[in-house]
Parts: sequence; C-alpha cells; structure tokens
Amino acid sequence: MPLVLKREAVLAEYARAAERGWVLPAFNAENQTCLEAVLAGALQFARRAGTADLPIIVGITNLYPQRSQTREYTRTRDWRIGLRMFADDVEALSSPPSPFADLHVMVHLDHVQWDADRELLEGDLSRFSSIMFDASALPFEENIARAAALVERAGGHTVVEGACDEIGEAGGGAGAELTTPAMAGRYVNETGVDIIVANLGTEHRAGAADRRYHADLARAIRDRVGPRICLHGGSSVTPAELAGLFDDGICKVNVWTALERDSTPALMEKMLRNAGRVAGEHAARWRDEGLLGPAADIEGPPQVSRFTTAFRQQIVYERMRDIVDEFLGMWYAR
Repeated sequence: MPLVLKREAVLAEYARAAERGWVLPAFNAENQTCLEAVLAGALQFARRAGTADLPIIVGITNLYPQRSQTREYTRTRDWRIGLRMFADDVEALSSPPSPFADLHVMVHLDHVQWDADRELLEGDLSRFSSIMFDASALPFEENIARAAALVERAGGHTVVEGACDEIGEAGGGAGAELTTPAMAGRYVNETGVDIIVANLGTEHRAGAADRRYHADLARAIRDRVGPRICLHGGSSVTPAELAGLFDDGICKVNVWTALERDSTPALMEKMLRNAGRVAGEHAARWRDEGLLGPAADIEGPPQVSRFTTAFRQQIVYERMRDIVDEFLGMWYAR
C-alpha cells in the first residue's frame, strides 16, 4: 500500500497494534542496504505469520550530534541530499512492483534537534509519518515550551514524539537522571505530544552488558500518561525484557545499534574464511604476519565476484534482515 504518512492513518496503525498487543518497531537506517534489510525482515516475518499488511517504521536521524544518519547516507555529507535519497528510497521500496508494497510502512524522523534542525522543522514534513523532537539537553521548562510550540505548529498533520529527558550514551560517564512519573505527566499534559520518550535507564549505542532498563518505572509512567511510551536504547535491553515491553506501557521501540553491531561479525567471518578469494595474494601475507589463522582459506583462487561491494552488502543485508525478523518475533508474536 502507499506509505502511511497522514496523522490519522499513523495513529490508526498504533491503535491497531495496541489491539493486538504489539509494540511498533522503528528501525533506523543510514544506507540503502540497511533500509532494504529492514523491509525484507518485515516481509520475511509477515509471510511466516500470514500477515501481509504488517506495520513497520523506518527512521533516520538528521543533525543529531551523536550520529547524523542523513550525512552518512551520502558521501557528499550533505544532509539535504541524504534525507532526500532516504525518502526517495523508502517510497520506491514501498510501491509496486516492490515486494514490500503490501507492508504498512511509516517514515520517522528521529532525534530532530530543536536548534540544528531548524531548517528541517520549518520545511515540508509531508513525506514523514512522525517526528521525534529532541530538546532534552535544555532545561526542563524550555524543553516543554519548545515541544509545545512544535505540537501547535505541526501536530495537526504529523504525529509528534517528544523527549522528556536525555538518554545516556554508552561509555559517556554518568548518565542523565531517570524520568519520574510526575515529570512525564507534566510533559505530556503541557506539550500535547502523542508519544513520550522517557529515560528508563537504557543507553544509546550500548551492548546488553550495559543494560539498565527499569520496567517498574515504565509501568509507573504508563499509569500516569497511558501506554504512549517510546523506548530508545533498545539495543541495550535483553531479549527477555524486550518481549514484555507492551505490558510496561511501551508502544514503540527504536533500534539501530543492534543492526550494525550484530551484522559486522557475519561480514568479518565470511571474508576471513574466504580470504584467498576475497583478497588474492594479500591473504598469504596476512597469514605470514599473523593476522590470519589456519581456518582462513588462503588457497582459494581470487574471484572478482568476491571483491565487490555487492558481495559485502549481501552478507550484511542477510544478517540485518534476520535480526529484524528476530525482533518482530518478540513484538508481533501475540
């Protein structure tokens, strides 16, 4: 079907998900391979589940200082070009004759900055289903005021997600304070946002060993504002905890780190095991230097097909696709 972009249609997808007990996943992508892998993972799960019209959210950050994904999307490093390329790719992959045309695809702008992204916020947002407005680094009062102003300006046609508090960065020292139910209640009441991003102890770009997800706090916030919480830092939460997020009041989860973190080993292993075919004469030198062990095949004849970007992208694509499928199995299993 066409992209799900209009506010009423997006909210209907959230309502449909809530009826099924589903948490909607938002997978960020900063290149076409990742984007297509997300859609392929959704289609793979949908076919197995017998649900052709599966909802899926694809997202991207713009000038978010920790990771500007629109700049990563293009070697020009121009966010305007990267954002346009991303939106064009989503549209092409969601329309016939694409195999993903039956999916209900929503497009999310993640961590839109109150200051750096002013040009984006003041431009045409009609190609996007939702915005995560991030003024979390500001004092709480100013954060509320700026989020409320955006809701007044754009909330009539776009679903707005607001960041109540700053979420910590892995390895960044002391984390930000956790969101309290009282803060969450005030933020929702005074801004009018549709979805709230609360700091529940998770971390961006963290591994599972660094997890600190507070399910009890999520449920307390849910009791105050309803099941309208978006969990960021989902890659730092264990599978057992992820499976129970709907009951904690989480309606949406953002994922990016796991896609990149867990696909890289697959690529590295494949290339090491096929070192001769991938690197030709360099493989023997790497073995002599101690970089390759005895399991690496350095005798295989060089193959042009193994030198290519397409070869490397296919490995990453397949692993990312399966990671997405695994996440959906936790959230769409009900």
